[in-house]
Amino acid sequence: MPIHPSLNHYTNSMANALAWYYQKQGKPFIFRCCNRLDRDTSGLTVVAKHLVSASILSDMVRRHLVHREYLAIVRGTVTPLSGTIDAPLSRKPGTIIERTVDFAHGEAAITHYRVVEEKNGHSLVSLHLETGRTHQIRIHMKYLGFPLIGDYLYHPDMEYIGRQALHSHRLAFTHPITGEEMSFCAPLPEDMKAVLKNS
Repeated sequence: MPIHPSLNHYTNSMANALAWYYQKQGKPFIFRCCNRLDRDTSGLTVVAKHLVSASILSDMVRRHLVHREYLAIVRGTVTPLSGTIDAPLSRKPGTIIERTVDFAHGEAAITHYRVVEEKNGHSLVSLHLETGRTHQIRIHMKYLGFPLIGDYLYHPDMEYIGRQALHSHRLAFTHPITGEEMSFCAPLPEDMKAVLKNS
């Protein structure tokens, strides 16, 4: 589901679901998502319960203190097997949704990647974001020559999956109030597992 309401998605969003959850408890709620995921990207995200935590967490995201690992699936053998993609991104001319690599006018965007496994003609890739630009992983992997399968916007290869094969796998950060080290992991979802098994 989308993270927040948008064009053609006015009710079916995580923000709506959380608003309903808090309303049922008779508690006030303002949606404060600290690391938004693209629609159809599965996995972990962070939502702050109150303004103080939201402010601290947003600052931590800005200073790259929230460590995020994603898993993605692409066709073929990724070469080299690991590396860093440093390619600035900007809005693609003529569209409000798509982004593109733009060395002249783009904002800095850095993604570190490594191949976890290769199975049945596909590669499972681990990605760590140094920056958090819109569609960053999707564009950077396409720029590398290995676009994500199932990506309706940048590579509509829907043979094995009906969404971009991208999963927010791990999140680690310091709790904004207690200072406790927090780490969360979401296993690979079934639709992505199936690609590696059945392709």
